[in-house]
Amino acid sequence: MSTAFWIAPASAVIALVFALILALRNMRLSEGTEPMKEIAKAVKVGAMAYLKQQYKGVGLFFGVVFVILLVLALTGSQVIFVPFAFLTGGFFSGLAGFIGMAVGVRSSARTTHAAKQSLNSGLRVAFSAGMVMGLVVVGLGLLDLSIWYIVLNAVIQEPDLAVKMERITSAMIAFGIGASSMALFARVGGGIFTKAADVGADLVGKIEAGIPEDDPRNPAVIADNVGDNVGDIAGMGADLYESYVDSIVATMTLAVAVTAFGFPLLEGVLFPMVLAGVGVIAAIVASFLVRAGEKAEQSVLLRALRLGTYGATVLVAVAAFFLVRWMLPGNFSVYWAVLAGLLSGVFIGYFTEYYTSDSYKPVQGIAAEAKTSPATVIIEGLSVGMRSTIPIVIVVAVTIMIAYFLAGGGDVGLGLYSVGAAAVGMLSTLGITLATDAYGPVADNAGGNAEMTHQEPVVRERTDALDSLGNTTAATGKGFAIGSAALTALALIAAYRHEVGAVGARLVNDGLLGEMPVLDLTVLNPRLIVGVFIGAMLPMGVGSMIMKAVGRAASKIADEVRRQFREIKGIMEGTTKPDYASAVQICTKAAQKEMIAPTLLAIVSPVLVGVLLGVEGVIGLLVGGLSSGFCMAVFMANSGGAWDNAKKFIEKGFLGGKGTDAHRAAVIGDTVGDPLKDAAGPSLNILLKLMSMVSIVFLGMILQFNLGRWTGWW
Repeated sequence: MSTAFWIAPASAVIALVFALILALRNMRLSEGTEPMKEIAKAVKVGAMAYLKQQYKGVGLFFGVVFVILLVLALTGSQVIFVPFAFLTGGFFSGLAGFIGMAVGVRSSARTTHAAKQSLNSGLRVAFSAGMVMGLVVVGLGLLDLSIWYIVLNAVIQEPDLAVKMERITSAMIAFGIGASSMALFARVGGGIFTKAADVGADLVGKIEAGIPEDDPRNPAVIADNVGDNVGDIAGMGADLYESYVDSIVATMTLAVAVTAFGFPLLEGVLFPMVLAGVGVIAAIVASFLVRAGEKAEQSVLLRALRLGTYGATVLVAVAAFFLVRWMLPGNFSVYWAVLAGLLSGVFIGYFTEYYTSDSYKPVQGIAAEAKTSPATVIIEGLSVGMRSTIPIVIVVAVTIMIAYFLAGGGDVGLGLYSVGAAAVGMLSTLGITLATDAYGPVADNAGGNAEMTHQEPVVRERTDALDSLGNTTAATGKGFAIGSAALTALALIAAYRHEVGAVGARLVNDGLLGEMPVLDLTVLNPRLIVGVFIGAMLPMGVGSMIMKAVGRAASKIADEVRRQFREIKGIMEGTTKPDYASAVQICTKAAQKEMIAPTLLAIVSPVLVGVLLGVEGVIGLLVGGLSSGFCMAVFMANSGGAWDNAKKFIEKGFLGGKGTDAHRAAVIGDTVGDPLKDAAGPSLNILLKLMSMVSIVFLGMILQFNLGRWTGWW
């Protein structure tokens, strides 16, 4: 066992211990007055009830898939460790989301109470809650990977190091399908819940009834606050947990394919885990840099958070320099790939901020169109979202070119390994990057608590400043998630191509396959082209299903809010409390029902295409899905974020502020953007990785049972 390896599990333990310290420190703080505690309790109960219901359905799914994978393992299509790696991947992903959300829902009222003392106090509480989410994700991810490596290294007794590493990495990569499946369920279900509540509450509350956001008279207000937690904390945590572990295991797998002279195989396999461990320590150190004064301006607060994320990036860049020289002597070029990944994360964050923050012209331009009509607001928002894909795609493309050609040095295996290293580099600072994202829903709930409990205007002013910042950091967080997903998905496609040879050789040796598969990956191969078309279509299909699901659920919420306004006397006068639980129940049932179809489509498609079109068709599917899904995800996330902040820009006083026709037009734009940025868009980056993971795990079955092999058609 390499000495460097122990940096990974040690960092994981440090992350979890530090997360526990932060959580306990937050829990010792006061939740404020009894009304503040009552609102926080209602949100907590609703969020936990939703997760409990979701995990029941997901548990059934995992049980069925485990049996399928076990049958495939017992028949020789895959190694016996795969079904169990699948279970642990899903379990730790769900656990990370559960812990992060449990701390988040318990920190919102504490953030409100802290904001009564000072803006910086409120920021520290909300950011600490977000930091728990970030550290739990990286801590549990690295811990699970480390445990699997230790177990497999002990169990697989093979004198040939290359063969041993091949078997270890082939088993570990299956870990990702469990994480990917859990992530898609969490993202789709949480996204449908939160946006159904948000859209329904806004349509009836803001537009029809003319009451403010987070007004306690709105029957859907608690469901809206619950949705922020289940979608933007638990869902985002599971999403980035998946990217994190997938990028690591994909790069470990690609290390086996490197043929460059002098490349150290063992250290090459372990390098991604160790780099991720170094990133954990950098994130913890950088978290102490996040502080703000009392000036409630977004630029000041944003600078405070950026100091933390940029600080972590610099620390990893410096540490990686020495790490590469130590673990990969003679292959220093890999450092340039890591550096390119780190910088691409910074640039993606900057461009996402530019297109979604009201400090810049794109969002201000959308707000200016509100004086004309809702239609022009929507047209301008669509334009901004489409335009935003240009610089972000270019950043990722340049990163790939730098990693492959500059770091690869002409060796195809080393070039692809370096692309994976760039993805790990980008995600190495996830501990603090995710914290700046998960912080947003806590601040949003804190503002809702302040509004519903009628706190002094200065408290609401501070929580609004924190909430406004949360919208920007959430948008940049989504950009980071999508960019990292693109690099990770590319690394997984490369890993899939490598696994075709490895799995094919194993099946031939076991007598389950007559001959090694010969791949034709030219653009003239119709199977490849058909796969590309199907892959490009899938993000559209999945996105459409999720959007439609949000629309149906939002209609039910709107009808329920109207019914209560009509039938329950005294709600509008504030003398009677609405029935908050009914809206939560409607959202929960809708989310559980609607999340099944898009998730199954993502899982079944690669297997079906593989059976019908063979391995070439699957590679086409993955390439088409990556190119289409990447652009669609960026467009959806940034359009929605831009519409949201255009609305908030008007609420600050532009074009007359709240209650004007311009504000109503902006609210409609925001309502259109909500399911794009918080449901459909974020789900697409998981789709890209899940399809790759399913393809890898079911590769043995596809090689044995594809239609071409049995019919002789191709």
